[in-house]
Amino acid sequence: MASQDVHLRKYKLFKRDAENEENSVPTRIEAIFEACFHLIETCMAKDGLHVNKHTNVRSMITEHDGVFRENSEAVWRAFQELENQIRPGQAYGGRIDGPQLQRAQEIMRIIEAVCNTVLQNP
Repeated sequence: MASQDVHLRKYKLFKRDAENEENSVPTRIEAIFEACFHLIETCMAKDGLHVNKHTNVRSMITEHDGVFRENSEAVWRAFQELENQIRPGQAYGGRIDGPQLQRAQEIMRIIEAVCNTVLQNP
């Protein structure tokens, strides 16, 4: 199981790639997806939990709703939109879409805001 520090480092690396305007839109969206996953993992690791793979995010957040408290549903819903609606069209389908990048960036801001609150509280 990766430590909280490792997940936080990966979040920062993927976030840097997501913000790099020289990367393609699909690459930036994939980096946002990875950054969000590792930031969620950072919060879970704070409580000694491990999501393990992106398909477990919803169930882990739901089962351990004390991590994100009243924001649990907002976090997993935002992540699922990114995972199931935005990312596949860019990574596997025929879309290369600036508005989808903007929505992915909005989702990342939502997840970051909640996660920053979790990480700042003891």
